[in-house]
Amino acid sequence: MGLPAGLLDAGYTRLLRPVLFRAYDGDPEAIHERTIRLLAGVGSEALARALTGLVAGSSGRRTTVAGIDFPSRVGLAAGLDKDATAVLAWQGLGFGFAELGTVTGRAQPGNPKPRMFRLRDSKALVNRMGFNNPGAEAVAATLAARNVYRGNAAAGIPIGISIGKTKLVALEDAVADYLLSFRLLAPHADYVAVNVSSPNTPGLRALQDGGALADLVGALRTEAEALAAGGRPVPIFVKVAPDLTWAQLDEVLATCADHGAAGLVATNTTLARDGLAASDQGRAGEAGGLSGAPLTRRAREVVAYVCAHTRLPVIGSGGVMTAADAVALFDAGASLVQLYTGFIYGGPGLPAAVNALDGERKGS
Repeated sequence: MGLPAGLLDAGYTRLLRPVLFRAYDGDPEAIHERTIRLLAGVGSEALARALTGLVAGSSGRRTTVAGIDFPSRVGLAAGLDKDATAVLAWQGLGFGFAELGTVTGRAQPGNPKPRMFRLRDSKALVNRMGFNNPGAEAVAATLAARNVYRGNAAAGIPIGISIGKTKLVALEDAVADYLLSFRLLAPHADYVAVNVSSPNTPGLRALQDGGALADLVGALRTEAEALAAGGRPVPIFVKVAPDLTWAQLDEVLATCADHGAAGLVATNTTLARDGLAASDQGRAGEAGGLSGAPLTRRAREVVAYVCAHTRLPVIGSGGVMTAADAVALFDAGASLVQLYTGFIYGGPGLPAAVNALDGERKGS
């Protein structure tokens, strides 16, 4: 039996988080990189089991989505483990699945630094990372070295991989770029998430338009069937922006349903700057996507709308800062939820709390 979620929360928010937030002169990207290196270092099977014993206070609620069995309904969102080096550690921190990446066809450094900003009083982040990653071939090699392959449960939990467009690749060549990543990474992924909604790669969100999205999802689905060789194709999820209008979302949903997507991830970061604390207004002009508590209401609205207008399963993501926020997304229709900024502010106590509350509700 692991430590109670409340004790984990208190230990992180009162003791560890203040130290982390002050480290490296308060540079959130440097702190993040160091933390991932530490998690990658402890990513052995024995230490992962030890972490699991410490953190996992509740098993949460098991579920099956897109043919994948999830031990609990709370997962890690893309963006935290871009290089997949910490893949073996996430189960031990209380997650029922983890989405790695975003990974692009070619290695790229991302946007110039500084490119991540902490808005503490708003419990938010602004980032313009720009898909910094070592490229699909390197990430595939990292996963192979850790024996992480589709369906083999080497990480203890299902693994999704988010793929995006290489910045230097023109939009008209985007399908080929995504296909390159897909071919290399699909053998290691229980599902693949198609990121067409980040605000930090110029022109990327244009791929959410009906015709472009149809070409992309159709090509990926065809490739998935070819790779499956008569077996079950790897499920493809499409990640949508919170800034789309309802009409635009309707078009995305129809395209996903018509071209073989297995589900959706709603949502990504937002270009809006609503809901910031007065003390954080100075960061409102920073370019990039906003995540965290200011996104909570909009993400919930989008998830509710999407779930009401499609039969495809939805992974709810955005503004999940408390267990109650996760439950609200479940109540809105989400099959699973993901944590990003909430995990940074709340630590391992948050997935533990979501699992505990979701597990309690299972029998109600």
